[in-house]
Amino acid sequence: MTLIKNATLINEGMRQSADVLIREGRIEYIAADISATAQMTVVDAKGQWLIPGMIDDQVHFREPGMPTKGTIASESRAAVAGGITSYMEMPNVVPQTTDRAALQDKFTRAAQVSVANYSFYLGATNNNLDEIRRLRPDEACGVKIFMGASTGNMLVDNEETLAQIFSDSPVLIATHCEDSQLIKAQEAVYRLKYGNDIPAHKHAEIRSVETCYRSSSLAVSLAKKYGSRLHVLHITTAEELALFDAAPTLAQLRKKQITAEACVHHLFFNQLDYPRLGHLMKCNPSVKAPSHQVALWQALNDGVIDVIATDHAPHTWEEKQGHYFSAPSGLPLVQHAIPALLDLCQRGVMTPELMVQKTSHAVAERYQIKERGYLREGYWADLVLIDPNKPYHVRSNELFYRCGWTPFIDDTFYGGSITTTWVNGHCAYHQGKILPTPNGHKLVFSR
Repeated sequence: MTLIKNATLINEGMRQSADVLIREGRIEYIAADISATAQMTVVDAKGQWLIPGMIDDQVHFREPGMPTKGTIASESRAAVAGGITSYMEMPNVVPQTTDRAALQDKFTRAAQVSVANYSFYLGATNNNLDEIRRLRPDEACGVKIFMGASTGNMLVDNEETLAQIFSDSPVLIATHCEDSQLIKAQEAVYRLKYGNDIPAHKHAEIRSVETCYRSSSLAVSLAKKYGSRLHVLHITTAEELALFDAAPTLAQLRKKQITAEACVHHLFFNQLDYPRLGHLMKCNPSVKAPSHQVALWQALNDGVIDVIATDHAPHTWEEKQGHYFSAPSGLPLVQHAIPALLDLCQRGVMTPELMVQKTSHAVAERYQIKERGYLREGYWADLVLIDPNKPYHVRSNELFYRCGWTPFIDDTFYGGSITTTWVNGHCAYHQGKILPTPNGHKLVFSR
């Protein structure tokens, strides 16, 4: 048993001082004062915040097939250090997760090594509609459709196939929305001007506002036509926000069929950061102008953006040093997700209460995750303890990523530091160290 004393709980839009008792992996009791016994491990959390762990609905852990970039073991360790207690991982690995056998293989791998709780997406292609139709509602967190340039054959651009997936998918559909033809046309224009050495900041013009809006609007129109449960990932433009209805409260969110996500790096960075970070900041969709960043901030507060995720996508340092066409898109983010968001809270972009809603409550509601995402009696004890008065300086020798780098190196986050992370009631991370703990659980869905 673990007893957390004197914590300030941030949960369901409120703050309260309380003690939390954890027994057999779950929150057994929340009260103003719980007496300790000799059988309990007591944690004095005075002056610290206790929040539900982040549920990251979009990560790329690179297993199987890309061990130099990351593995389930390495990246889940980084995740719990960053306050992420559960994750949902993407299908563009080697081999791709485009059939149910490959999906089961990933669950088997995660059960053996994942520090955090886990689920996986089945990837859509132009020719695996039958696999999608055979999915049980609780068999995967969702179906991922790349409606834009992607790895291998995972671009779904056949209009009839798209219509059938939106019509027949038994689970939530999550989309990456960019228009491939527009991107190719822009790449050709900029290659003529610069050759291979296109300046990093031009990525925001190649992967432009129009490329995003054209694809996102198509996804939304299909979802409305077929009544699909659609979740549009990593929104980056002010224009796209008009496609979504506002749902400031969780009660309103539960009624939405179509939801939107923003990612940590699109909230934290803008186009003015390219000269400093170069291709380290290159990602798809691109980080865009400050005006779009500000629009995303407002959309979070208005309830137009429902969820915050990372889109953690590590590549090696050496790969990122290449020219524009060889440097891959994606950056490692899970270890610094909550600290970066706390920094935005400290700057007034959002409140900690709203951060918790977007990273925990709303994800659990949208994906119908059973007994996680809240500080509630009977729920699994996925918890993060934060010292709001201790700035966090990012140091290279403290990284858990397999790739060994971060775009935040030497940055200081002033919104607070993560002291401890519990996964299923077990202390998985404490003061800079990953601790021996049972492996995470497969996420269960109430569908």
